[in-house]
Amino acid sequence: MSTSLSGKVALVTGAGRDVGRAIALTLAAEGAAVAVNYSKSAEAAEKVVAEIVAAGGKAKAWGADIGDFDSTKAMVDDIVAEFGSIDIVVNNAGVAQRARFLETTTEQWQNHIDVGLMGTVNTSRAALPHMVDAGKGGRIISLGGDSSRVGEANLSMAAASRAATIALIKSLAKEFGRNDVTCNAVTLGMIQSAHSDAQWLAEVLPKMVKNYPLKRIGQPGDVAPIIAFLASEGASWITGQTISVNGGFAMV
Repeated sequence: MSTSLSGKVALVTGAGRDVGRAIALTLAAEGAAVAVNYSKSAEAAEKVVAEIVAAGGKAKAWGADIGDFDSTKAMVDDIVAEFGSIDIVVNNAGVAQRARFLETTTEQWQNHIDVGLMGTVNTSRAALPHMVDAGKGGRIISLGGDSSRVGEANLSMAAASRAATIALIKSLAKEFGRNDVTCNAVTLGMIQSAHSDAQWLAEVLPKMVKNYPLKRIGQPGDVAPIIAFLASEGASWITGQTISVNGGFAMV
């Protein structure tokens, strides 16, 4: 099955490192022009762009606060002006701060909501008019932790904000299906990242992998293929779904 994205334009938020980077590189390898979004990590985003260009692809970095609609809209409008369209939006940027519920603060909750929920609201509000007006359909894919499906102690903020995003994605799928825009969510188990606390990971990893039937935690490269598939024509009849990539950690 082909997952070719030749001629498509994709925006990947939080694409400077880890899962976002893997997704950006994979979509570019499938032929998409990629807008590499970042909030603060400009240097990392430019490195991703350089990797894509060196491999013969097309990409450009855009800095924008996706928690702010005006900033997000300006970015999306620039992407369309630069690349000619916006066909795929991958909402990867997120916050997942571990904290006991009674120790969380209003500021922490607001940060999770601004990025985890409003980030998807804002990219969708900015991109959907272009998709609808172009009449070529589109793809909106939102990532989050599996805690948004099954809950997780000490991750209430991430779980709640991303669970709301899943409800949003399902609603958009029903509203924009008539425009051939598919909207899906992908939830993840534990993914090892470049900014993982090495000492904490070394301490908890032996215990953690016992809860995974595949006996390992995930890598960024484990996530990117499903995103490429959902962005492709092969997934044109898949919408409103929540697909879990979690090594078997949760099977509900």
